[in-house]
Amino acid sequence: MIKLLALDLDGTVLNSKGEVSEENRSAIKAAEEKGVLVTIATGRRFRDAFHIGRELGLNAPLITHNGALIKYADSLQTVEASLLETETAREVVRVGKKYNGDALVSADPIGKGTLFYDRISDDNIPLQRYIQWAESMHGEEAHDAVHHVHSLEEAICDHSVIHISFSGGCRSMSEMEKILRAELGASVTFLPTIYPKLDFTLLDILPFPASKGHGVSHLAGLNNISPDEVMVIGDNFNDLEMLLYCGTPVVMGNASEDLLEHGNFYRTTGNNENGVARAIERFILNS
Repeated sequence: MIKLLALDLDGTVLNSKGEVSEENRSAIKAAEEKGVLVTIATGRRFRDAFHIGRELGLNAPLITHNGALIKYADSLQTVEASLLETETAREVVRVGKKYNGDALVSADPIGKGTLFYDRISDDNIPLQRYIQWAESMHGEEAHDAVHHVHSLEEAICDHSVIHISFSGGCRSMSEMEKILRAELGASVTFLPTIYPKLDFTLLDILPFPASKGHGVSHLAGLNNISPDEVMVIGDNFNDLEMLLYCGTPVVMGNASEDLLEHGNFYRTTGNNENGVARAIERFILNS
């Protein structure tokens, strides 16, 4: 019997327009009415995800920042926060910049969170678009949500850092990950989210052992739920650990080929075909 359902957001709950379909919404509500705890487990910052949690009225805290921050969308109560040590965060930024990486620093877990950056390369169009999207989405709170600072190294000293990310083409980000791993070793967690068709990779660096899998495991433990009673739905590499952790792992029809070819994962339809609803109907509602 499934007691906890963890849902990835982009490419899973959300369709290609960034919306939650009525079918997915209804299926999620039906799962909750059957007594299932439902959470979002996303690589997004809490501030970029909590409005969806509120909109869905989820009965569990959100797992955000790829598992580094577990927090309720309605009350803003923090359940667990994993933070990068100041010197480690400064080293991540230093090494990344050395190899021409544009860093985004996510900080301040007590409130909704703040994003800091000090430069964006002219050719890093996806990052420029993300900053524009973040500023426009948060409206009147844009200044609280996104800060352009003179020096990230200085800003880090005055804030609690949750995670740091770099983004760019798949090849350049793969090379940067190798370099950062060689420099930083096992002191941090590396979680790439890769979109080969877009030639885009988002590389998140988190405090060890933070991950979506760790976040789902922690939430399950708090509620005395075993892995066999957990269901996970995801579509990308940062979902792998939580898919391997749970008893009912489901991948979206639009997932990366490596996940689709995994022998132990169930497969549902794509995010534009209400794949979340189809999986909930099959495994939770038994219809």
